[in-house]
Amino acid sequence: MIYRFLTEAAEQILQAERAALLALRHPLTLLDAPAEDMALLDRAIVQLDELFLLVVVGEFNAGKSAVINALLGQRLLEEGVTPTTTQITILKYGEAEPADAVASPADSGPRDTAIITCPLDWLRDINIVDTPGVNAIMRQHQQITEEFVPRADLILFITSADRPFSETERLFLQRIREWGKKVVVIINKIDILDGPADIERITAFVETNGRALLGRHPTIFPVSARLARIAKETIDADERTRNWAASRFEALEEHILRALDERQRLKLKLTSPLGVARRLADRYVQATQARKELLREDVTTTRTVEAQITAYQDELRRDFKYHLSHVDNVLYAMTERGDRFLDETIRLGRILDLVNPDRIQSLFERAVVADTAAEIETHTQDVIDWMVSQDYQQWQDITEYLRRRAAHHGEHMIGQIASQPSFHANRRALLDSVGRAARETVAGYDRDAEARALAESLQMAVAQTALVEVGAIGLGALLVKVLAATLLDVTGLLAAGTVALLGLYLIPAKRRRAQVEMRAKIRALRAQLNQALTDQFEHELGRSTQRIREAIQPYIRFVDAQQVTTAQVEKDLAESIRTMDDLAEQIGRL
Repeated sequence: MIYRFLTEAAEQILQAERAALLALRHPLTLLDAPAEDMALLDRAIVQLDELFLLVVVGEFNAGKSAVINALLGQRLLEEGVTPTTTQITILKYGEAEPADAVASPADSGPRDTAIITCPLDWLRDINIVDTPGVNAIMRQHQQITEEFVPRADLILFITSADRPFSETERLFLQRIREWGKKVVVIINKIDILDGPADIERITAFVETNGRALLGRHPTIFPVSARLARIAKETIDADERTRNWAASRFEALEEHILRALDERQRLKLKLTSPLGVARRLADRYVQATQARKELLREDVTTTRTVEAQITAYQDELRRDFKYHLSHVDNVLYAMTERGDRFLDETIRLGRILDLVNPDRIQSLFERAVVADTAAEIETHTQDVIDWMVSQDYQQWQDITEYLRRRAAHHGEHMIGQIASQPSFHANRRALLDSVGRAARETVAGYDRDAEARALAESLQMAVAQTALVEVGAIGLGALLVKVLAATLLDVTGLLAAGTVALLGLYLIPAKRRRAQVEMRAKIRALRAQLNQALTDQFEHELGRSTQRIREAIQPYIRFVDAQQVTTAQVEKDLAESIRTMDDLAEQIGRL
């Protein structure tokens, strides 16, 4: 900042403000602030070292160039009824010379900035900027103006007495208000009005609307720039005095050249970049709150999926007991048939059958074993089909939930905070990837293959538990082998023991022993089958839920990381705002 003097207190504020603005870059970077916002903050930092910038804005034909020429006391800028100002024009202190177009340091595009020098002493500390009309035919003109306004330390807003506060001017003032800039409103062309009453009426109208648009009482100067310039160019003293009084320009000139002394300019100079930074901070506080809200919804999403998985596990375990009871009932029925068979077979009247092991074995298998293997296989297959169906349904439920979530995301999240493109892009990509994984699982779900794999796995578990060779046989045939291996020694013991003892009085004891042995064997078989089915059920349940958890894990990691980042950003922004508010108070006390 170029000043003729700078007090120690002002220098400390200047350095603290520069540090505060630099510190604001960190949270904005974490929030993926777009390049234009970062450039805006960087320009605010650079602005601290620039001359006081007086920016003149308004509609074309409102007389912006005429006001500047009147201030300068000479016609340096072209005036006209068409949009004569087509670029940014900066008036600086220096020897008078023709306008020289140079590339604008604040503009990376093809547009130019014209620089005009003028040897007026008060321009040593002030640069005046003339901008294209905010309603110019070329939209590029308005864009130039809106890009330059944030750099202003003081804005002269020119409106015409014949159409004060047009719609485009209202919209533009609302934009200026967002930047928190100091605005002086100039009502030009009062010479076309009928008299003082009209001037007062127009001034009151502008004051009322300006207060509504700017949120505070604006400083207003009704003037005639044309009469002021004529007065300064007129040699005749009386005519000069008459035109100068009629122009009412002295109050405006006094305000700009004398009321805005170096102390006031310093305060405005320090306040302006701070206002830009404060506005950015406020915007990103809102962005942070919106992001927190989205992350809360994401946490709800992940918790809902996890709760759904837990409920799914609980429900399946509960229902599994019901399905397992069917297998138990088959074996209980076989136990009852076995008891009846032994009661009917191990007695004296069946002695010939008892001494014939093959005969006993055949009778036992028909009467006791019967269709046990087939029934167990049927119920086991029912369990397998049920597990596969539940797994498929769970994936469908997850898919549908994520589809609805993604639809909500599309309606309320994309573009909601345009300043955070990476956050939204990553978030959407992860949510889509989870949903896509679920959809692909459902789309490629082969129930037959899943059931076949589960049956083969169960078959192996049963065989290993019962120590029976599997071979190339199905589950039903395997169960027959298990039953035969388990119960053969019961019937063999009956036949061999009966023949060996020859003590007919021992038959009732032998029968009781056989029943006890048989029940123990069936209980062991039931326990083996239950354990095999339960182990396989838990294995498949764990595999199913693990696939879902793995599918959503990247999304969960993203949400967790963003929560940490957002909390840090919230803390940093709050600290930046506290610092800037404290600096604003210090500037006010200068």
